[in-house]
Amino acid sequence: MAHAGIGAEVEGIHAVDAALATGRVTELIIEGRRANSDDGSALVETARSTGVAVRMVDDVRPLAATAAPQGGVARCRPIQPITLTRANAMSTVPALLVLDRVEDPRNVGAAARSAWAAGMTGLVVSDRRSAPLGATAFKAAAGALEHLPVVAVGSIADAIRTLAKSDVWTIGLDGAAERSLFGLDLLALPAAVCVGAEGAGLSHLVAERCDVLARIPMPGGAESLNASVAAALASFEVARMRGWVS
Repeated sequence: MAHAGIGAEVEGIHAVDAALATGRVTELIIEGRRANSDDGSALVETARSTGVAVRMVDDVRPLAATAAPQGGVARCRPIQPITLTRANAMSTVPALLVLDRVEDPRNVGAAARSAWAAGMTGLVVSDRRSAPLGATAFKAAAGALEHLPVVAVGSIADAIRTLAKSDVWTIGLDGAAERSLFGLDLLALPAAVCVGAEGAGLSHLVAERCDVLARIPMPGGAESLNASVAAALASFEVARMRGWVS
């Protein structure tokens, strides 16, 4: 069965603006008072100039999926996830961020935002036991999910096996691992960094199938990091190891 797509509804000024820029918005619903602000009027102008229907309302919240839509909701043509094979082929040296059972959509969105900012070439998520890539995730991503290729798989453990067959190294984050993520030479090669669920970490099978387990050193003594923070650190360490940042 074909995937239904993601991002059919986008909320929040930055996320709506990014969706308008890609040309996939079909209707902009905006509060009248927001339309009179600088950022709101810019959204309305962009929408009307590109033939997008604009509907003014007093309160957009009854039509929104998030608690704070910032006065604007966009109905959009969904983005179609790509296959893992396609994600690997998009770069000669893939740099994938894999999220294993991350259940908070705000963390998924924030992780996507960091991955895109760091230059990662794709995001791999599961259709099961993970947060949906809906309005909350798109709002937290602040436009990143308009650009970062997304792979939706049935099983992260199976995706790890597929990556291995494609000569992509898989590095799982594990606070108890002996090796440090920082300075890990494998990050400069075709690689996928796997971040586990909030609190629970990687699932047993995913950890077992990863080529290497590595920890993020925490001299301050904290037990673990928020999933999106770990994803951000990992993404920028990939960028540093590849010479994309210094």
